Amino acid sequence: MTNVVSNLWFAKEARAAVDFYVSLVPNSAITRITTLPAESPSGPPGSVQVIEFTLGKQEFMALEAGPLDPFNHAFSIMIQCDTQEEIDRLWSAISDNGGEVEQCGWIRDRWGLCWQIAPRVLGDMIAHSDRERAKRATEAMLGMIKLDIAALERAFHGEG
Repeated sequence: MTNVVSNLWFAKEARAAVDFYVSLVPNSAITRITTLPAESPSGPPGSVQVIEFTLGKQEFMALEAGPLDPFNHAFSIMIQCDTQEEIDRLWSAISDNGGEVEQCGWIRDRWGLCWQIAPRVLGDMIAHSDRERAKRATEAMLGMIKLDIAALERAFHGEG
């Protein structure tokens, strides 16, 4: 069966990044670490490390192979949270570890990878058939840095 795995290219510190990532998300683990035994465009034998891991149910591969292209917003990891406490925990963990906060629930970790820390209910609010309610929730989200479930729900319901 075909398997789809997201690949993350790190210039350096891939293991530190992956250790941090698996500590963030429950039911996550490193499943294998391999060092390339042959010379590659990135360097001599042993200079390239491949780390296979899961975040929740999603499979990833981290490749530490020297500088190439930096991470950007074209790829991000979204974590959909059920509670504000979970949003707060993840937000603090990333920002306290050298992350840079951005608008609309986006945060960039110290390795440059972009994350979206969002309440699971936000997708339903934005897709709601009552487009005025959806608009209010969207406008509230656009004005936030870290997303606030209670404030989004108030906007969605037209309360304040």
